[in-house]
Amino acid sequence: MIRRTVLLLLSALMTPIGHAVDAPNVVPINAHLVTSGQPTRESLMQLGAEGFQAVIYLAPSSVEDAIADEGEILRGQGIEFIHLPIVFRTPHIAEIDQVAAALDRLADKKVLVHCQINMRASTVTFLYRAGYRGENPATAFESVTQVWVPEGAWKQLVIDVLAARGVDFDPF
Repeated sequence: MIRRTVLLLLSALMTPIGHAVDAPNVVPINAHLVTSGQPTRESLMQLGAEGFQAVIYLAPSSVEDAIADEGEILRGQGIEFIHLPIVFRTPHIAEIDQVAAALDRLADKKVLVHCQINMRASTVTFLYRAGYRGENPATAFESVTQVWVPEGAWKQLVIDVLAARGVDFDPF
C-alpha cells in the first residue's frame, strides 16, 4: 500500500503542468500559468477538474476553429472567462495593457491564456512577464521560442512594449 501511494505521488509530480490541456503548442509557464492554442471542446470541459480558475482568450471569436460557446462551457464550471481579442495582423500596446491588468488581477489563480496556435498567447504572456512583472526577459522569451519567433507587426510590438516598459532586451 505504501509503495503504491509513493508511486502515485511520483507519477503526479512527474506529470507536466498543462498536460491535461489538449491543444496545439501547450507551454506551461509555472504551476499557475499555461499558454496554448485553441483547446478542444472536450479539453475545455475538463479545465475545472484540472484546477483552472480563469481562461483568457486572445483570438477573435470569428477565427475558424473558435468554439462558439467556450464562455458558457467555462462559466458552467465556475471558471472566469475573459475574451480580449487581438487581431493578428494589427496588435496594439493597449491590448497588452488590458491582458496585463487581467493577469495581475488573476495572479493568485490558475490561468490558461490561449489563442489559435499560441502565437498571440505566448508573445503576450512573455511581454507581461518581462515588461510588467520584471521577470528575466531571456528566460521568459524561451516560452515564445517554443512556438515561434515573432515577425512583422508582432516583432515590432515586442520591441515597442519592451522599450516602453524600460526593458533592455533584444530577442531578435
